[in-house]
Amino acid sequence: MRVEVVAVGTELLLGQIVDTNSSWIGEQLARAGIDSHHQTKVGDNPDRIVEVLRIALGRSDAVICCGGLGPTQDDVTRDAIATVMGAECEYDDVVAGRIRQMFTSRGRTMPENNLRQAMVPVGASIIPQQPGTAPGLICPVVMSDGGSRGESQVIYAVPGVPYEMKEMILGTVIADLRARSGESAVIHSRVLRTWGMSESGLSELLADRIESLDVVGNPTLAFLASGVEGLKVRVTAKASTEAEAKTMLDGEETVLRALLGEVVFGLDDQNMEAVIVAALADRSLTVAVAESLTGGYLAGRLCAVPGASQVFRGGIVAYHPDIKYQMLGVPEGPVVTEEAALAMARGAQAALGADVGLATTGVAGPDPAEGKSPGTVCLAFSGALGELATTVNLPGDRERIRQFSTITLLDLLRRAMAP
Repeated sequence: MRVEVVAVGTELLLGQIVDTNSSWIGEQLARAGIDSHHQTKVGDNPDRIVEVLRIALGRSDAVICCGGLGPTQDDVTRDAIATVMGAECEYDDVVAGRIRQMFTSRGRTMPENNLRQAMVPVGASIIPQQPGTAPGLICPVVMSDGGSRGESQVIYAVPGVPYEMKEMILGTVIADLRARSGESAVIHSRVLRTWGMSESGLSELLADRIESLDVVGNPTLAFLASGVEGLKVRVTAKASTEAEAKTMLDGEETVLRALLGEVVFGLDDQNMEAVIVAALADRSLTVAVAESLTGGYLAGRLCAVPGASQVFRGGIVAYHPDIKYQMLGVPEGPVVTEEAALAMARGAQAALGADVGLATTGVAGPDPAEGKSPGTVCLAFSGALGELATTVNLPGDRERIRQFSTITLLDLLRRAMAP
């Protein structure tokens, strides 16, 4: 069974609201082993909604339509679905009673326009879960052009309010889809997080493996560049059971680790700072940081990891050269040098009583005083793991340079702790 997601709302097209609903629905479909090849956004226009729904039904067995079920004039999803069904909307006393009861229970007077939500396309059924005033709908569809999927097709209409939508999807829609499909399958993914190689480099390195998997068709590989979260290699497997999917993912992970080597630093939600905190804790080591161009970003990432207090001593944001000279013992002179970065790392280690000191200094924007191009960054660590200072040239705007500096330095520390 193939399911398409259609998100309704002009605000989505204008960028006023980010469409997180479609992403969440896609994740639930994958977990249930239900294929979803398309997601579409459309504004609050009845003709365009009808057009999008007909296109979706032309290539999918079911459509989950999210949004546009409210009480105002621009909530036209019900009418559009009725048009696609070739049906009229009729007043549903049960739904109207639910809506009135919600207002009564809250001690509020119900505006009459709320009863627009009690208009239901003839032939549709109501989703039992109704946490808000908008009812969800299950709408069977027979395409007027005699579409190839015929009576098996269905449109689910759910509200755009996330908590209302989620209750209906988990409570009714997923189970109904699985029952209609007659299949029992699961789709699971595993993400290998990497750092130290470009996306094109990863693709080239894994080209033969990708070609082999394309022939088989399952599992599949995909790449995603995610800034400070690393370059991700996602493995997706479809199987009859959870155990079978896990076995497939385990096997592919083994193959990929052998090909990728030390550029793999974590799995799934395991970001670089979590890996570093765990590795330091395993070795009973503490860390302190001295930051210039990252301006506290490095310390903030470390502090966000649960349990960081076991290993993180603190940080010094030495943004102005005078702070580097006076607090960290950096020799007076240029501060975007490997020598300055190493002095900062030593100074942080000594000042904050840590086993390891880390330091970042560099140019995130034009800096005539240093005479270096933006993206020139010097990184260093010093202490129980030895000493290292290096210069890297990082791409992007100011924020990306700060992010890339952070993950690159932490990766250098990770490699120093590798067995």
